[in-house]
Amino acid sequence: MRKSSVLMALAVSTAILAGCTAQYRNHGYVPPEEDLQQIVPGVDTRATVEELIGVPTTSGILSESAYYYVGSTVKHFGPKKPEVVDRTVLVISFDEAGVVTNIEEFGLADGMVVPISSRVTTSGSNIGLIRKLFGNIGQLSADTLLGGG
Repeated sequence: MRKSSVLMALAVSTAILAGCTAQYRNHGYVPPEEDLQQIVPGVDTRATVEELIGVPTTSGILSESAYYYVGSTVKHFGPKKPEVVDRTVLVISFDEAGVVTNIEEFGLADGMVVPISSRVTTSGSNIGLIRKLFGNIGQLSADTLLGGG
């Protein structure tokens, strides 16, 4: 009987320790750099962008001037509220004819929106939307989005 008690205690302690391990989940989609290298500003269009890297996470929020690809990494740890530890926003801008004018990637550092890379100088017209995307870190839940909260 003593051996089974030790095994039971070992199993319970292993289960408790496993519950104390942080889990990271990725949400959204940001295309890999090798796929982005195939897009040529001034040449490619909305249709070729969709063909090369897929349909964007969102577009047309302010106008049809850009596609936004958003990816986040969320840390889940026991009973604590999930915490967004990383967020990347890729912005592909278009002119009135639907031709790519700019490709920019933004990250998060110390709570501030930080440009990671840019292929073409931008006028900054999309910065307000990007700040809103980063400003919602940790404030959105599936329940809220589905109308339950």
